[in-house]
Amino acid sequence: MISYNDALEILIVDDSPGDVGLVEEALKGWRGSNRLSVAEDGEEAMRFLQKDPPFERAPRPDLILLDLNLPKRDGRDVLAAIKTDSHLRQIPVIVLSTSDSEQDVRRAYELHANCYLTKPVHMDDFVAKIQAIEDFWIRFVRLPHT
Repeated sequence: MISYNDALEILIVDDSPGDVGLVEEALKGWRGSNRLSVAEDGEEAMRFLQKDPPFERAPRPDLILLDLNLPKRDGRDVLAAIKTDSHLRQIPVIVLSTSDSEQDVRRAYELHANCYLTKPVHMDDFVAKIQAIEDFWIRFVRLPHT
């Protein structure tokens, strides 16, 4: 079990450098000093998760923050691939998207997303949401050892 003081391995799958920067900023200075990896598109995310070159030594994430609208391979396809892979499906996937479409929300849960959050427009709200995600997944949720 990962304890409150442990760092999490977090994979951010997002093609927006601004959003990635906000996530990184929001997670700075947390007690556990979480380790972040970034994939800029869906294909890169899957190569990272499957440890395909050049990611043979990539850490297994404890948590994935996944945008839906990605280049090369859509986030919905990535989510489906993660949740149907027996080696990856236990990793919690938080969909973090600009879309508030009911169809996107419903589809993400049908694909077994662990939760769906809409990206806030204002920076302070975005940072607060990311810090709440981190607080919940570190303080309250029991995750298996990887």
